[in-house]
Amino acid sequence: MMSGANVFLTGAPGAGKTYVLNRFIQRAERAGKRVAVTASTGIAASHLGGTTIHSWSGLGILDELLPEDLKRLGGSDRLLKRYNATDVLVIDEVSMLHGQRLDMVNQMAKLLRSSEAPFGGMQVILVGDLFQLPPITRGSQIVDFAHMSQSWAELDLQICYLTEQHRQAGNDALLGFLEAMRSAEVSDDHFEVIKDRLQIQPDEATTITRLYSHNVDVDSINDRHLKALPGSLQQFGRQTKGSKAKLEQLAKSLLVPETLLLKTGAEVMFVANNFGEGYVNGSRGRVIDFEYDVPVVQLINGRKIRVEPNTWSLSEDGKIRAEITQLPLRLAWAITIHKSQGMSLDSAEIDLSRAFTPGMGYVALSRVRSLDGLYLKGLNSMAFVMHPQIHEFDEELRRESVHLAANTDDIGEEQPVKAAVFELDEDLFEDLKSWRLQRAQSDGVAAYMIAHNAGLQAVASAKPATPQQLLALPGFGSKKVESYGSDILAIIANHAV
Repeated sequence: MMSGANVFLTGAPGAGKTYVLNRFIQRAERAGKRVAVTASTGIAASHLGGTTIHSWSGLGILDELLPEDLKRLGGSDRLLKRYNATDVLVIDEVSMLHGQRLDMVNQMAKLLRSSEAPFGGMQVILVGDLFQLPPITRGSQIVDFAHMSQSWAELDLQICYLTEQHRQAGNDALLGFLEAMRSAEVSDDHFEVIKDRLQIQPDEATTITRLYSHNVDVDSINDRHLKALPGSLQQFGRQTKGSKAKLEQLAKSLLVPETLLLKTGAEVMFVANNFGEGYVNGSRGRVIDFEYDVPVVQLINGRKIRVEPNTWSLSEDGKIRAEITQLPLRLAWAITIHKSQGMSLDSAEIDLSRAFTPGMGYVALSRVRSLDGLYLKGLNSMAFVMHPQIHEFDEELRRESVHLAANTDDIGEEQPVKAAVFELDEDLFEDLKSWRLQRAQSDGVAAYMIAHNAGLQAVASAKPATPQQLLALPGFGSKKVESYGSDILAIIANHAV
């Protein structure tokens, strides 16, 4: 990944994909690379502190790119700056991304970066597990997988398949069942082990999360349990900053409600990471008190946490566009299987009696750390179905990863990555200022209208060699590059002689 190659980072749930990705992002940024972190869903993007690929790309809800769309988007200074100021594009949860969407992003990148290289020459890191939930398909039996797209083929991806398990214990029967599902080798013995969990009910005193396939079931269960508790309701509203559109976009990516209703005794789940306070996304507990108008939650491990508000933000082009502040909690007697993706649960009661898409059962079961923590409420014929074409492709991915691992050296912790530092070339800066003064006098405009000092300093530091590299610098939009770019690039070139 640090070599600049395009990579597909994959592996089973709990293999450490998010950990590896975060470490890569940190190293790449320390090396001076500009990384755009995106995901196919808002929930996945919020886990990484990024944004959705739909928002970042500028495509929004478009399903296809018409000539008028290309003209409009291609003329956007905001998008020109964004695409040309990105060295690495990360797309997480790629299993849920339509292939057509990936092709559209590729088309946009080529247009805005004026390059026919895949994604306009950006390094692309795709992350995900193709056995998990597929792209939503409406009115068609054909699934538009990202790995079937033209863009996937163009990228010539290097495969990094993580195989070490960090969620389930290596000798646990649940892990054996999940591995059998991935390899299409589920035997009668495997099924018997899982079906035995249909006969076991969780203890009433056990703090347990219930996973359902449909929102209506989840909302009904949570409302019913909250109303059944004695005591008065405590209400917590959220605080917001930013435009209405950006706030709506951010809110869709979060698991926290606009208004959180709690009582003492309410079963809750944390929906953010705060290692210092002792909780992570998916930590379960119960409200035991209210102090200074905020809840006190006792985790399953006995730790008590006085819960303070958390702030989530939506960043684009290095600027915060929206913020939502709310207690990082949601009622957790039940949640949907879709929203559980990415979580690790000590125990869960799972109802797969209304499972409706391949991979749903796999996602639900893989949330749980061990077989002892699994309680099945129901199954149907779709519960353990996987997309058959994924199995063959997965074997190919494993083989490619093994070959890559055998021919690749690890960076190692003892080899720190040096940050790329651009020093200001004072002589070039002075030449640029002299040119600006002459051009201003010739055009009859103020010098600052051509370029501010900060912009010229950025040029004299980065020394761009192409219009696209100039576009990536602060203070230079498409009109300025069109008007003054050739002059500036010529000065840089002459200065280098």
